[in-house]
Amino acid sequence: MKDLLSDIRQCKVCEPHLPLGARPVVVGHPESKILIVGQAPGTKVHHSGIPWNDQSGKKLRAWLEVSDKEFYAARNFAIAPMGFCYPGKSKSGDLPPRKECAPLWHAPLLEKMPKLQLILLIGQYAQKYYLKDKVRKNLTETVKSFDEYLPQYLPLPHPSPRNYYWLRKNAWFEESVLPELRYRVKMILS
Repeated sequence: MKDLLSDIRQCKVCEPHLPLGARPVVVGHPESKILIVGQAPGTKVHHSGIPWNDQSGKKLRAWLEVSDKEFYAARNFAIAPMGFCYPGKSKSGDLPPRKECAPLWHAPLLEKMPKLQLILLIGQYAQKYYLKDKVRKNLTETVKSFDEYLPQYLPLPHPSPRNYYWLRKNAWFEESVLPELRYRVKMILS
């Protein structure tokens, strides 16, 4: 695992396309129990090198009901975004994650984490990649059908402050998905 993480952190495959250069962000351990597959690091995470070290991360930890210490313990949570580096800005937020990362690195990472019990799929890119033809017509429908993907996967919206409207409009998420998420996380980590 140590060698694989080192290889990922030194990856320069898509550096010519990255406005801030390559700085892959990944966390894993052979005993990791839960894998978080998000989109790609934002600028704050790019600069700090600490995954989910922003407002989205605070919201995600609140959803999970875990402390920073629990969240950043690699034996608890592995973190492998669809794109390991900051992809750049678009007109309405960050660009999509680079397409090179997941096919290159996710399978080798999963092989090194045999104790994974749950994979959290945050956002449509992770959901489409992992759920393939089982993904619904949009993120809302996929997340609403979360119980169909359990026990291996649990699809979630992105916890970004930009998704405030989505969360407000879809109250069922807090009523049905978050309790199930918190129950499973608690059971796995206890």
